[in-house]
Amino acid sequence: MPRIVLKTEIEAEIHIVFDLSRSIDLHKISTEHTNETAIAGKTSGLIELGECVTWRAKHFGIYQKLTSEITEFKKDEYFSDEMVSGAFKQFKHEHHFKNTNGKTLMTDYFDYISPFGILGRIVDKLFLKKYMTALLDKRNQTIKEFAESEKWKTVLDR
Repeated sequence: MPRIVLKTEIEAEIHIVFDLSRSIDLHKISTEHTNETAIAGKTSGLIELGECVTWRAKHFGIYQKLTSEITEFKKDEYFSDEMVSGAFKQFKHEHHFKNTNGKTLMTDYFDYISPFGILGRIVDKLFLKKYMTALLDKRNQTIKEFAESEKWKTVLDR
């Protein structure tokens, strides 16, 4: 099972970074290049424990749907989302947050299993892991950009 680990240091308060990370609206902004939109479940605002969102996005030239659910949640520390249905055989994305000297360290653990057995494992090695890492990094850089400026106020209702 491939695992992607990303660490992003953000000069912002932990509660802002945590909320931006679970913002459906900011996720849409970070994935504009894939035409990603929330089409069912929680479609805007902050997603909470037990809530689901269904995304529609264009990856590799094909529109796909993916539904994930928030399965674990500890305010300002941790949450995870897991695929309910979609292109992967399985995935779990853990989001961890830690206050470090006035900054926030955001750590992502993305574990997934591709469909199609051995063929899926070959696709992982050839390009899928790199593609997913770039997608997650783009999301994290968007969170960082918004958190470190006043832009977060346009997404979060405070």
